[in-house]
Amino acid sequence: MKRKLPLFITFTVGIILIISEFIPHKPFGQLSGELEIWFLIISGFAILLGQLSLFKVNILKIQFKQRDWQFYIITLLSFITMVTIGFLWGTGKSPGILGHGESISSVMGYKPFDYLFFNVYQHLQATMFSLLAFFIASAAYRAFIGRTLESNLLLIAAVLVMLGNTSLGVFLTSWLPNSLSFLHLPNVSEFIMTYPTTAGQRAIMIGAGLGIIGSSLRIILGIERSYLGGE
Repeated sequence: MKRKLPLFITFTVGIILIISEFIPHKPFGQLSGELEIWFLIISGFAILLGQLSLFKVNILKIQFKQRDWQFYIITLLSFITMVTIGFLWGTGKSPGILGHGESISSVMGYKPFDYLFFNVYQHLQATMFSLLAFFIASAAYRAFIGRTLESNLLLIAAVLVMLGNTSLGVFLTSWLPNSLSFLHLPNVSEFIMTYPTTAGQRAIMIGAGLGIIGSSLRIILGIERSYLGGE
């Protein structure tokens, strides 16, 4: 019963939501709206559970002095700081327990939460994405090595697109007459981005959509039970 009840609830809710997409009238439309509200409520509890899990995992790593355990202390302190000042003085236009904190905002220029968000978090985020750029460049270099027909086509297309978006690409093909304007590198780059790239993106999106449908059906029909734990 402990396993069958969640499977029954999942199957019932999934079928109702699928039917409501095709028959958006009573009672299915109304039931779908109620279930979406329940989902938001459950998501709120899930966020709370995630926060408790964050504390548990980090405290255990600090307790057993795992590798780089000092950084987990910084994580917990940062979390506690942001939550505390958010509760006390609010965020944006929303007041906190102590109001808007006008005296602090007049000194900092922002509320304490917004000040840390704009001056610390956003800079850390930019730093992280800057580091990712090096990994992307490394992956692109490995992908562009011309060993197969596909990698050669990728290499040629990438070079044409990059040249077409630079002044060098315009200079290299500017001598071609207007009758051959389709060979101008900016036009070639635009063609690649408009047609082959868009077609590839749509194929990926269709494949991802089919994958989501397949995974959803496996969950609704009870084939996929990993969310129950252990299966």
